[in-house]
Amino acid sequence: MARLVYKKLAKTNYPQPSESILTHLFENLFFTSLKTEEGQLIKVTVTFIDPADPDPSPPERIVADRWNYIHFRKRIPFTVKNIVKLSKAADPWSSSLAVYYDANNELYIWGMIDQAVHYQDFLNYETESGSEQPGFFQTSISDIGSIHVMLDYELIATLKQNTLISNYVDVFRKGTVNKILKSFSEPYKKAIRSYINKYYKDEDPKDWDEYIETSIIQSLSRILLKSQNYHHGGAFLMTPYKKAGLIVKHELSYDRLFKAIVNYIQLNISHYKYSNAIADQFSRDEKNLLPVSLYVSENVSEAQKNETSDEIKGAIRFISSLSCIDGLVVLTTDLKVKGFGTVIRSKPMPPYVYVAKSATVSDDKITAVSSNQFGTRHCSMFSYCWNNNGSLGFVISQDGIFAPLRE
Repeated sequence: MARLVYKKLAKTNYPQPSESILTHLFENLFFTSLKTEEGQLIKVTVTFIDPADPDPSPPERIVADRWNYIHFRKRIPFTVKNIVKLSKAADPWSSSLAVYYDANNELYIWGMIDQAVHYQDFLNYETESGSEQPGFFQTSISDIGSIHVMLDYELIATLKQNTLISNYVDVFRKGTVNKILKSFSEPYKKAIRSYINKYYKDEDPKDWDEYIETSIIQSLSRILLKSQNYHHGGAFLMTPYKKAGLIVKHELSYDRLFKAIVNYIQLNISHYKYSNAIADQFSRDEKNLLPVSLYVSENVSEAQKNETSDEIKGAIRFISSLSCIDGLVVLTTDLKVKGFGTVIRSKPMPPYVYVAKSATVSDDKITAVSSNQFGTRHCSMFSYCWNNNGSLGFVISQDGIFAPLRE
């Protein structure tokens, strides 16, 4: 891990810490992850940042919720014991420990960085924008023997016990799964086309297709990320079929997320149109007075958009929590919940499953493996998707690995 991060930093404009310093950093964090404090596992984020120049390139406008650094009066040696103690005061959703090295290449903790909640919100798709990050990189303990390293907003390395991961397959950004999810967004596009044709006939509905697709993919990502954080394991099945091959223990009909996403996109369009009208017609000429009705409409649309964003957050958490009992969560292809605690009836298993090495599936990038190598939850999902074409499944293992599955 130290060698990998060292090579990544060599490609940046940051000062270059030695590989031995990075090795010492990650060793201490790894041993810290094996400890507990007051019966709880250690979770902490460390920001590698120079106290002599902690903010070398600040933006012209400093936003109110931007991070800041807070110095300790005395440096604290970067030891396992000290990390364990300080970790209880540095929840990764609130702050991080500021760490650097001295002339003798000894690591020390010199302070803390605040406002980490906004960074975490952006990583988890809870907000649409995020500020630049402090220091050279951030590294976090997420579980026993599990450490990951972020360079700004890019995940560059993950250590899970004895496995180092440096190559990540983002199936949501491109490839087969991305194409499937885009096809699932058609009901949303239909609703938005109808809205635009009714209220904004000068607007081309196709201009909003990419935004709609991104909104659906981000919402699904948030559901999976939140479910992962429960550390329970779970599964989600998106299928056009009603009950074929499924035993749904807890049936329900929950379409609030679908309605909220449609409403949010509609409000975004309204706010965009109002803002553009103000900018185009009234901002250039000070004598041209802005009508009160237009000003109020622009402000109301923004307020309603923020309210609906909170509604989406609540709906996502509701859906995510359904995965915490045994059985999978059944969704329609447009993210309407039909039930949870679901069991897949026994169906013929495929003799092999193909593991893709990249987001884009091709013959030279897939490996055939026996389905018997996987656990019960995976195998039942293989079975369903094998027998029900057009379905898309996601399995969340207890180690936090997502496994998108489709025939």
